Parts: sequence; C-alpha cells; structure tokens
Amino acid sequence: MTEPQPHSHRRLNIFKSRWVAAGGVVVLAAVVGIALLLQNGGSACAAPPSTSEHQGKATFYDLSGMGNCSYPSAPADDLFVALGPAEYSGAAACGTYLDVTGPKGTVRVKVADSCPECAAGHLDLSHTAFKRIGAEIAGIIPITYQTVVSPPVPGPLTVRIKEGSSQYWFAALIDNHGNQLTSVSVAGPGGTFRTANRADYNYWVIDAGAGPGPFKIKATDVYGRSTTVTGVTMSPGRVQQTGGRFVGSAGAPNRAGSAVAPKKTTATPKPAKSSVSPSGAPSSAAPLVESTVAGVATVPAQTAVDLAAAAASAPSCG
Repeated sequence: MTEPQPHSHRRLNIFKSRWVAAGGVVVLAAVVGIALLLQNGGSACAAPPSTSEHQGKATFYDLSGMGNCSYPSAPADDLFVALGPAEYSGAAACGTYLDVTGPKGTVRVKVADSCPECAAGHLDLSHTAFKRIGAEIAGIIPITYQTVVSPPVPGPLTVRIKEGSSQYWFAALIDNHGNQLTSVSVAGPGGTFRTANRADYNYWVIDAGAGPGPFKIKATDVYGRSTTVTGVTMSPGRVQQTGGRFVGSAGAPNRAGSAVAPKKTTATPKPAKSSVSPSGAPSSAAPLVESTVAGVATVPAQTAVDLAAAAASAPSCG
C-alpha cells in the first residue's frame, strides 16, 4: 500500500498579501527552482545544496501539531522555518538548518515544514524566530540566509516507524541528521538491505515492506557520510532514539557509536497548521549503531545565475 501525503492547512500571515511578485521575479524563481531541483533532489547522487548567502524576504506563521516534514512536534526552542516548493525539494530539505539574518540579528532555524504558496527566496519563519531578527509589526522583512553544513543537532539519530506500518509496508522518519539525507536502506531479519524511497512528507517508504523487524537502518547524507543503526523495532508511533551520529566534517570518517536500550516514546499522526505548539516529547528506543564514512534559492537575478551554474557543475551520477 502507498501512504498518501498528509495535507497542511496554513494560516497565512496577514501581511503576506503585501508581497506581490512581479513577473520578472516569478521567472527568476522558476530558474532558481530548476537549479535547486538539480542540486537538492532526493537521489543518492545529488550534489550538496548551495551554502552561499542568498537574499530574500521573511514572513511568519503559527504551527499546530506537525508540519509537512512530519516531525511529532516543533523544535524545543520553537525556531523553525517553512520553505516554498523549490527549496523544500520534495522533503529533501527537512531536518536541515538555515542561518537567517534580518534587521535585528541572526537566528538558526530547522526546516520543519513546506509553504506551498512561497516563491523561492520567501522564508516563512516561526513567530519566535521572526521576532529574533525583525519587528513583528513589520510583517515582512528583508533577509539574507544560507544553509548550515553539519550543524550541531539535539542528540543522536532518531527513528519513528509510521502508524500503519507492518511487515508488509514500511515507513520510517529519520531525525537529527543535520545535513540532507540522500539514501536510506533497511534490512529486516533476513539481513538483505532494501532501498527506501523518500515521500514528500519526509518518511522513507518501502511499499513491499521489510518484514516484522527488528531492523538495521543505514542512512547516508549528501556529503557521503553514513551511519547504521540496529535493533529498530516495529513499534509504530514511537520515536526510537539510537546512538547513531554523523560525525566529522564532510569527507572525514565517522566514529562508531554505542547502543542504548529502548524506552518509551510519543507520537502524533497527521500534520495540521494554525497555532504554535513548541512542546517536544522525549524520544524512545535504543538501537545499536555502526558508523562508517564513505541552498537555498533567492529572488535576485545573481542568485539564480549562481545556483544554475552550481547545478551545471554538479558531479555526475554515472
């Protein structure tokens, strides 16, 4: 069975209607979108996202429950962002971080949601994040922003098996990875790894299932670093905390992690948007871990050119 994408109902900031894109901006956004799709796609051979500083504008909104990245709750610090379709990139951006600078300073935010109506260069920040860098009364502020490479994360990798999963249909949410993930593979009791496909609601899905578990899950990020955790159980709705971490700089070897024993967790099934809910429920479980190594866009024309050039020079998948 194929899991449908959850829908997100957005309460728009009342100031957003004042930001009307001109025809030229729309064309530039389309160019940027193409570059981002080339750079940030979900394939295992995708190039790293642009880390250049880009210009844009920010608005704010309130979130109730989880956004389209399907995280059970907003980050504990309530600092998150929703991206438009080009930058959300089919959920490839979920779990990454941006440094956003506005009139009052800089804030680091986690990508936790999509903003279907946002053009490239338009960031929809959490209320808390917006107030850190701009005056709330302004409603819309000019910003610069860039992707953070290998940011510090709240803890080791977590895995949440989706409600409805069984030995015949598998879906897992991976969090605390920091950089974009390019591939996830899962081995059931038989030991053979199967490739999971990322859904645009940020779960990694194997339509034919991966057996009853326990599972070994290998995740690889866009810089070629990988980590493998074992002992993940078929416990839908529970956030299982592992010892797995992506450590070291891009291209450097990872250190092996250690295991902990599984515990209790919490879950929330479907996303909905309207009022901020910053509370975060603690995770659970505790698989073993083996570690091995192996842009955001802007509205201005120069950014579109830069991103298109970066996409054109990205390494070949062959």
